[in-house]
Amino acid sequence: MQKNSVNKVILVGNLGQDPEGRFTPQGTAVTNLNVATNESWKDQNGEIQDRAEWHRVVMYGKMAETANEYMHKGQLVYIEGRLQTREWEDKNQVKRKTTEIRCDNFTMLGRRSDVSNQGGDRPKAPASMEEDDLPF
Repeated sequence: MQKNSVNKVILVGNLGQDPEGRFTPQGTAVTNLNVATNESWKDQNGEIQDRAEWHRVVMYGKMAETANEYMHKGQLVYIEGRLQTREWEDKNQVKRKTTEIRCDNFTMLGRRSDVSNQGGDRPKAPASMEEDDLPF
């Protein structure tokens, strides 16, 4: 890494659609997400303005499999990663270029019921464990 160089992205936003998962020919899981972040401000007339910014996120490996299985449209998500630009030629030999966020870490946010309703039942704590038994 170059001295005094940082490539770090942190997003908290909502998924615009369900994750799109696939596998490379080598068998590596790849999942693409579209994450929306929102911004609000008052204009010169005192009216509130809103704007959504869309971000392309890509993740690989076990993380991609987990996201594809448990995440769903509208879910609030925390993403950590770095900007990455890729170039390729499409089927018509036209050069294409995209900048996306290569995800290094993510956390599904929101209420547990929001996640479990879409992603199936999650394991529950044993019935014998009371709040007073928690170590923190």
